[in-house]
Amino acid sequence: MKKKLTIGLVGILIALIMTLPAAAQEDPQQLDPDTPAPSSETGEMTQDVTGLWFVELRHAPTADGGKVADMKADRAAFAKEAKSAGLGYTVRYTYQTLWNGHSIQLTKGDAAKLTQLTSVKAVYPVVSFAIPQETFTEDPELATALAMTGADIAQNELGYTGEGVRVAIMDTGVDYNHPDLGGCFGAGCRVATGYDFVGDAYNSDPTSAAYDPVPHPDADPDDCNGHGTHVAGIVGASGDPSTGGARGVAPGVTYGAYRVFGCEGSTEADIMLAAMERALADNMQVLNMSIGSAFQWPQYPTGAASTRLVNKGVVVVASIGNSGADGLYSAGSPGLGSKVIGVASYDNSHVQLTTFTISPDNTAIGYGVAAAAPLPPTSGTYPMARTGTTSTPNDACNAVAPPPGSLTGKVVLIRRGTCTFFEKAFNAQNAGAAAVVLYNNVAGRFSPTVAGPSPITIPVVAISNTEGALINSRLAVGPVDMTWTDQTGTFINPTGGLISSFSSYGLSPDLAFKPDIGAPGGLIRSTYPLEKGGYATISGTSMSSPHVAGGAALFLQAHPNTSPQAIDEYLQNSADPHVWSLNPATGLLDHVHRQGAGMLDMDDAILATTHISPSELAVGEGEAGPQTYTLNLTNTSAADVTYDLSYVNALTTGGVITPSFFLGNASVGFSAPSVTVPAGGSASVDATVNPATGPVNGQYGGYIVFTPQGGGQLYRVPYAGFVGNYQGIVAMTHPFGLPWLSRLVSCTKLLGLDCVVGGSFSQATTGAVYTMQSTDVPYVLIHFDHQVRTLRFEVLDSTGKAWHRALNQDYMGRNQTTTSFFAFPWDGTTVAGNKNYVVPDGDYYIVVSALKALGDSNNPADWETWTSPTFTVDRP
Repeated sequence: MKKKLTIGLVGILIALIMTLPAAAQEDPQQLDPDTPAPSSETGEMTQDVTGLWFVELRHAPTADGGKVADMKADRAAFAKEAKSAGLGYTVRYTYQTLWNGHSIQLTKGDAAKLTQLTSVKAVYPVVSFAIPQETFTEDPELATALAMTGADIAQNELGYTGEGVRVAIMDTGVDYNHPDLGGCFGAGCRVATGYDFVGDAYNSDPTSAAYDPVPHPDADPDDCNGHGTHVAGIVGASGDPSTGGARGVAPGVTYGAYRVFGCEGSTEADIMLAAMERALADNMQVLNMSIGSAFQWPQYPTGAASTRLVNKGVVVVASIGNSGADGLYSAGSPGLGSKVIGVASYDNSHVQLTTFTISPDNTAIGYGVAAAAPLPPTSGTYPMARTGTTSTPNDACNAVAPPPGSLTGKVVLIRRGTCTFFEKAFNAQNAGAAAVVLYNNVAGRFSPTVAGPSPITIPVVAISNTEGALINSRLAVGPVDMTWTDQTGTFINPTGGLISSFSSYGLSPDLAFKPDIGAPGGLIRSTYPLEKGGYATISGTSMSSPHVAGGAALFLQAHPNTSPQAIDEYLQNSADPHVWSLNPATGLLDHVHRQGAGMLDMDDAILATTHISPSELAVGEGEAGPQTYTLNLTNTSAADVTYDLSYVNALTTGGVITPSFFLGNASVGFSAPSVTVPAGGSASVDATVNPATGPVNGQYGGYIVFTPQGGGQLYRVPYAGFVGNYQGIVAMTHPFGLPWLSRLVSCTKLLGLDCVVGGSFSQATTGAVYTMQSTDVPYVLIHFDHQVRTLRFEVLDSTGKAWHRALNQDYMGRNQTTTSFFAFPWDGTTVAGNKNYVVPDGDYYIVVSALKALGDSNNPADWETWTSPTFTVDRP
């Protein structure tokens, strides 16, 4: 029987919007969070690759010692071979400093030819990077975030402001007119240099009504979105908090603003790479990129170029990504770059919110405003009501919707869970409610949206789980009145100091150590464009990254001649790991592959007299057995110091897209129980990491601890690895039985592009006939549960005769959910050498081969294969 799948975005790569419950994993040591996970209330994002490709050419770029003449010859060879192969393309950007090659716009259907050209080293799709999603609340204290990292001590007690250090902000631009950012642009201003690579109207998202993929660069990097201004403020705003201004980590830095986004939407990776080369040419010392593409590999061009930028002396800091809900190996590039400081997010310790009060004692309750709802009033008293209790799983959902008129004139308290925020608010609105107060079903605060098919016309606000429980308990015993106010208050954040729920998990798909470190990113108040109010509070790893970039500037002022690699090591040595965010009461340390070395600790890093290298250990696959590392310690103080050696395990995870949690059982042995480092000298000690034994296909980690005898500063070196054989993860697996040979059933066109939004596929069986006209071509649907090193399609006729390759793609990302997939169309052509073949009408099948991450291409066991049913090509 034929099956049918409906999809939300169709292109070369397509992800299905659908979710199914995952089976529980059984293990006697499995750990559970102390509260249920939040209900899923947003749809899955999709991926689309169009006709844009990075073409990497043979020789090394100048950053790696390559010669300009060799690269010029590479470009000439590529042009000649491409012409011979009949390949139509337009060059968008040419690179030779941090990367050697072009980004090109290809004629449809020609991508397979690229990989066959002898002048080509590698080919990568130019992926889109959306402006990171902004979660707004109201006015928490940036000062409390600075206190969490010791940046306040570095400023106020040690006297460092980052003065004289040049920090590049690659983002949506910077509102340089903002007084906290200097008030001007150009020589003598704090925003001293920069460039706009795209223009206001640029938006590379083809699903957007504002789609405009043509850059219009100019020399003015002003910000009409806000994200970049917010990031710049965290790095170094110089306002006075006592009068409402914002003060960042390093308020004395000089900025370079490199605008790679328009006012909204997405940008492309090739524009980012061009901006990196310009930042290097402008002699920037630190680059912050609060941008990322999830599920990537570090070999992706933005990651590789970032590593070369570090080699040229620039400290590169990038957000690790906001895909924490999407499981392991979800970190993004460029944060995955091997020498990039990839930054995780912790929630801010305090939040300042507008309040309403409740009777009988006028207790102040801080709230955030739901997106897509009207702003609440600043005065007025209303009776409160509730539609459930603190144990109601589906409060105010359709199945238990309050009757019409039952809430007339009342402000209703509703618990989060089961259905969308829109459904809850709409049901309350239909029942006559004057407003809705949503409260969390897990610890902490949240930022809902009530956008839906019908407008929400009443105010909707969100409060924490504890505040909701307080109001619920009062309603249980009698009437409660609430009064809207125009007052604000500072509240302890229940999840303060814990890893933010959105922060992405590592490790890197090549098992490199990621993320590297963490910093506050949840609920951060900073500068915002003046025309948008001047200040805003946003959450995301976009906000944690500039804390570390500003910290690097402070360190450079204190220690001007330190290399980027050593700065990374000092920051990691002094970082402080925190407890498990999902059950902090256990006291267990959160995953190394989610928090890295731990929370940034700037005063300890600046004052450190001991430096340990390497500062992180990527242990790799457990099947290799124990791994021994030599740790080198340098002592810059005037006295000998002896450190006792110990280790502590962090939590281990199982699974990939749906993680499960376990106690870690790795161990570390040392060549000596302690190590003495002489004054002004160095010493070394060997540490042998014995890998964890479970769970199967799990990730584990922990911390080697250096405790000084007689007291003083602790130092740590984190370690992380994989349990067992990494190739034990099955990449091509799916609950619907994918891969499929399929047919595109329906498709909606948008803005002149074929199959951009809307569509469905049906499973094709043996004997399916394709005309190869328009979209009537074979589609192969594949789900990748994990990243794969190489993906190949071989086309054979019904007798087994090979018609060469239809696809050869390296470094494939994984899917976002357990049920999403990619769709690959085949247009009837194959490639061998520099020749392109159009297969004649007849019967064919496709053999799909996927090389597992870190697999040996010469070992058949490291490949997964699937053979399609035989189908017929019958052109009219």
